[in-house]
Amino acid sequence: MQNDKEKFKESFKRRLYTFVLKMIDFLDQLPKGNVSRRLGDQLLRSGTSVLSNYVEGQSASSKKEFTNYFNISLKSANESKVWFALLRDSKRAKPEEVEWFLGELNEISNILASSILTLKGKR
Repeated sequence: MQNDKEKFKESFKRRLYTFVLKMIDFLDQLPKGNVSRRLGDQLLRSGTSVLSNYVEGQSASSKKEFTNYFNISLKSANESKVWFALLRDSKRAKPEEVEWFLGELNEISNILASSILTLKGKR
């Protein structure tokens, strides 16, 4: 039987996976054009990096390596916020669609930052 920590890890991974799938659908709906394509490419890279680095961290061989993967995941989440904001503010995406992603990224960032502080023994 899984303990609460294992359940949370699995639930968080599913949450990140769902976020990435929704982001892919969002990117497919962007208007066609050079700027949308470039911003979308950057968002695809940073957004998928949140999930991939979290998953990679789960098989890290040391606490330091584990923490580094979480740091990369956090940085990618923060970078993704910039790309979403640019798409919204350049009127290439509807503000109400972007707000969900920004809210989700804020929550994801808070969870990752809290985890990093715990790993570093600062909490």
